[in-house]
Amino acid sequence: MSNDEFRAAMTRLAAGVVLVTAHEPALDPDGPGGEDVGMTATAFMSVSLDPPLVLVSLREGSRMDDLLAEQPLWAVSVLSESQRHIAGRFAMKGRISDRLLFEDIPYVRGKEAGAPLVGGALATLECRTEQRVAAGDHTLVIGRVLTAEVPSADGGPLTYFKGRYRQLG
Repeated sequence: MSNDEFRAAMTRLAAGVVLVTAHEPALDPDGPGGEDVGMTATAFMSVSLDPPLVLVSLREGSRMDDLLAEQPLWAVSVLSESQRHIAGRFAMKGRISDRLLFEDIPYVRGKEAGAPLVGGALATLECRTEQRVAAGDHTLVIGRVLTAEVPSADGGPLTYFKGRYRQLG
């Protein structure tokens, strides 16, 4: 089996789309306040109800993987079908800085993780890393859910199927 055959088969699995965010603390405590980091993910799932655990798969060596290896707090915004532009923006490869990507997106800062929680998301979660598992070219990050909110009941979920963002129905 080739990588292309495996990839083609996996595109047939519909997945919800989330934005994973974290706040990178400032290197110098007397300097600027650090930077927000975000990435689009489709490999995200609930793991356990008691305790409340979720899992996200991060490409090994990605900025988010490196950041969450250093600090344990992060957040997830479950994107709605009207937030396709947010998913696309944070899925771009080779971007230099996330600062500009957050510039015109409404968000609040989570009380527990300090990470951005996107306005209009179907649900938001704040998490603390419990375990990191190396898995091929990815890292599976299991997080304990510290807060879970359902700020918006409007619209359906944004999904990813056959290499494209889609809406249900």
